[in-house]
Amino acid sequence: MYRAVTEGIEVTVEPNYAAERSSPADNQHFWVYSVEIRNLSPDTVQLRSRRWQIADGNGKIQHVNGLGVVGEQPILRPGEIYRYSSGCPLDADHGIMAGQYEMVAADGRRFDVEIPAFSLDMPSRLRAIN
Repeated sequence: MYRAVTEGIEVTVEPNYAAERSSPADNQHFWVYSVEIRNLSPDTVQLRSRRWQIADGNGKIQHVNGLGVVGEQPILRPGEIYRYSSGCPLDADHGIMAGQYEMVAADGRRFDVEIPAFSLDMPSRLRAIN
């Protein structure tokens, strides 16, 4: 499990290799990751957008930007938690993802929240980061 806290917003990520959606013989690998966003701050915040940097084991880097997460722009009041799951395909058997969520506080202040860097590793590989 990977964790980061920025301005009272805690982001925890748990990645898992999805063998049933992967084809190692064709260099097609898929990971599912679960994210938990917990508002530890005294302010209500809304997740507006996301930015991901995905690096695979072959050195290929992708940048993914978009509104919200899984089609939602959740509002988190103090103490609330938002959870979602998504996936990532790679043409390599390992990689690393990291990113940021853009948040907006109730007073209109915008700030970025770190998504911790996390390893995408096949179960038979050692983790690249911890």
